Amino acid sequence: MSEMNTIFDGVAVPFAVGDNAEGVVLDIDRNSMFIDLSPFGTGIIFGREFLTIKDIIKNINIGDTITAQVVELEGEEGYIELSLKEARKATIWKEAADYMKDGTVLSLPVQEANKGGLMITWQGVRGFLPASQLGPNNYPQVSGGDKARILLELEKLVGNKIDVQIITVDPQEEKLIFSEKHDGAKRPQARRSSGGPKQDLTELYNVGDKVTGSVTGVVDFGVFVRVADNLEGLVHISEISWSLVEHPEKMYKVGDEVEVKIIEVEPSKVSLSIKALKDNPWSVVKDKYKKDQEVEAVVIRYNEHGALVSVEEGVAGLVHVSDFETLDALKSELSLGTSYKFKINVFDADKQKMTLSLQK
Repeated sequence: MSEMNTIFDGVAVPFAVGDNAEGVVLDIDRNSMFIDLSPFGTGIIFGREFLTIKDIIKNINIGDTITAQVVELEGEEGYIELSLKEARKATIWKEAADYMKDGTVLSLPVQEANKGGLMITWQGVRGFLPASQLGPNNYPQVSGGDKARILLELEKLVGNKIDVQIITVDPQEEKLIFSEKHDGAKRPQARRSSGGPKQDLTELYNVGDKVTGSVTGVVDFGVFVRVADNLEGLVHISEISWSLVEHPEKMYKVGDEVEVKIIEVEPSKVSLSIKALKDNPWSVVKDKYKKDQEVEAVVIRYNEHGALVSVEEGVAGLVHVSDFETLDALKSELSLGTSYKFKINVFDADKQKMTLSLQK
């Protein structure tokens, strides 16, 4: 996730849904928590989200700095709606991808067995270890492939710890697949690979540095880039382009050379951005569009609020479902990938906000 209080060339980047936002806790009452997200406003955690994380909230105090995920830009009473649970989930999936990339070995207990393999939970995420991925010591040696006998052998492993590696990470499908077929060489460690004494990366890099690297891995939520012999960083999907990116694998492949900008430096890892090397398109078109202007735009995505339409690369707005009887009615009139004429109802380049209505 990109941190929305990151500064690019001295300009604060506005929020987007799905980003992680860091702020200071202003107040906690019986049903809500308020977080200062200056200069962008105040965030709120409330309702069901507040109730489901009460065990976490009891350890948080006013004045603490926390990171939460943006789930709604204009939520309850104009507050930016946040989720601690979703931020934690995103962190877990990123760590899973890191471990898969590094070949990290995890020692985890087997919870259940079925005819296909074993069920294992890591960091609260339920994963699967197929029988075909078991090592020679645990693979069920059953003649004739009798499934009932295979299940009996697999059940003997329930409760035992097995050294496994993560081989598949799919956060959208919440799919985590393990394998016991490994050399046992690597254990959990920092993102930097071994190969000499570790050096504090804050001594080597600064936010804003531009470096050239090569793509070493492409996952659903971003691209891993090697920027030094023993250092890789993640370009999160939200940092690839100012335009909508749904499938990073369609844009990059392993071995591609890319120029990136460092947007966050910690002692043991760096976060990278490709889009930060280009001008924010909203700043470029600040004086180009205005309220009541007629424009042509392409429908690029549906969501619960309506349809997202692209006026030009990196500049998109919402056609609200309330302009139609139902979301199905909207979809029947606005086809994905098709261009239509719209009227701009709201245009605020500073807030990267635009709403439109279909011209009939």
